Amino acid sequence: MNVPRIEAGYLPGLAAADVQWQVLPFAQGSQRIEVAVPVLSAPQMDALAERVRRASAQHLKTMPVSGIIAVIDRAIARLLDRDDPYRRQADALLPLVSGYDAEMVRLGLTGFFKTFRAPQLHRFVAEDFANPKVLDGFQPTAKGGAVRAHGPQLLVHSWAGNVPALALWSLVCGLLVKAGNIGKLPSAEPLFAGWFARLLAEVHPPLADCLAVVWWRGAGDADAEALYAQADTVVAYGGNDSLQAIQRRLPVTTRFLAHGHKLGFGVVSAMALDALKAPALARRAAWDVVRYDQQGCYSPHVFYVQRGGQVAPREFAGYLAGELAVLQRRFPRRALDLEESAALAKWRQSVEWKQPAAEGQDPLIGDPAAAWSVAYTDGPQALAPTALQRSIVVAGVDALDEVAPAVAGGGVFLQSAGIAATPGELYRLAEQLGAAGVTRISAIGSMSVPEAGWHHDGRFNLLDLVRMTEIEQSAESAAEPFAPYEP
Repeated sequence: MNVPRIEAGYLPGLAAADVQWQVLPFAQGSQRIEVAVPVLSAPQMDALAERVRRASAQHLKTMPVSGIIAVIDRAIARLLDRDDPYRRQADALLPLVSGYDAEMVRLGLTGFFKTFRAPQLHRFVAEDFANPKVLDGFQPTAKGGAVRAHGPQLLVHSWAGNVPALALWSLVCGLLVKAGNIGKLPSAEPLFAGWFARLLAEVHPPLADCLAVVWWRGAGDADAEALYAQADTVVAYGGNDSLQAIQRRLPVTTRFLAHGHKLGFGVVSAMALDALKAPALARRAAWDVVRYDQQGCYSPHVFYVQRGGQVAPREFAGYLAGELAVLQRRFPRRALDLEESAALAKWRQSVEWKQPAAEGQDPLIGDPAAAWSVAYTDGPQALAPTALQRSIVVAGVDALDEVAPAVAGGGVFLQSAGIAATPGELYRLAEQLGAAGVTRISAIGSMSVPEAGWHHDGRFNLLDLVRMTEIEQSAESAAEPFAPYEP
């Protein structure tokens, strides 16, 4: 059988014939595809880095940030057009390489791309910079003097592939701060970043040499060393072991921004649990579980549900199980490999051992053969990861104040919390959860679709990438006597 082959990555100034290629095979059912990813030598990586750095200094750094946003907006408009060749490629091939349901990918991509349109990007920049013009030149400060923000000359990205098109987030951040960008493709999803780089070059040809997309296996060898040695800043996503391996390779002067494993959870107040609201809330909670099978860092692992409402916590767990069954028919879970299947079976077994049936009720709700798992436990169970793959714990609690102590052990792994509560409860919980380490609070149903400009892991997306140059008021005052208009 003739298997289609696609060349991934984006290498301005390098001919395909001069590069070695590694083939990554992907298959879903009877569909097969081969993705060839570029493997560069250390000298080629050096030359590529220099080309990107020089082009960004000439073209990207001379553009106003509003002009960069306009270019990104034109590219995103094409990605939101289902008849555009790039969008058709994404809709056809990303389900094949990721294994996720095609309709889920299509809806996920559309929702994701919408956060990168011009209005959202202007808000994104304004979130980090009170005066976005500091990215274009010196601006006056309230204390006197002036300040300007400078992005890296070369920003290197190491992307994870657990969610399709994830590379878009950091790549757009790099463009907004006018950095030359080189990204390392994830083996799990090696397609989108290269497509986006080509699309930007089509939309605005002067950007063609301002970014590149490469690949190496694992932690890399001399090729990775050559690139890291030239980077001002490195942004990396992935497991903690992988992040530590990258950090060990970096010069001590290189800024390193790491985004590792995170845990999400939900909180449901008794006030949200009447006969009308509870089923709709369970439907939204199921969406948070189903989107990309909990592979995102913002996905929930536990829902803490308060007793005392018209709907009891275990009843809510039953509603959630029913909604997961409905969504499974619409968006089938991707096929699991042997390791994932074993991990899921082990998790289900551990639930049954740790949570013996109470009053004749099994702690696992629903058909054991279903492509989702809902476990119920009485009490504020400590937050811990499930087996993913649509496996979720519902924990009954007497009071919302029990949740923060239950999740506090998550520490640096805490990120997103979805909350369904009254306004007063929301702000009280936010104070408690923020102190415990939570960095993002959303509505249930929105956990896996962060807003544009959210502070990823509690940090600034753009401010962390720049350095500030200040002209102090003393320098301004000292310059005045030398002006030609002075006597």
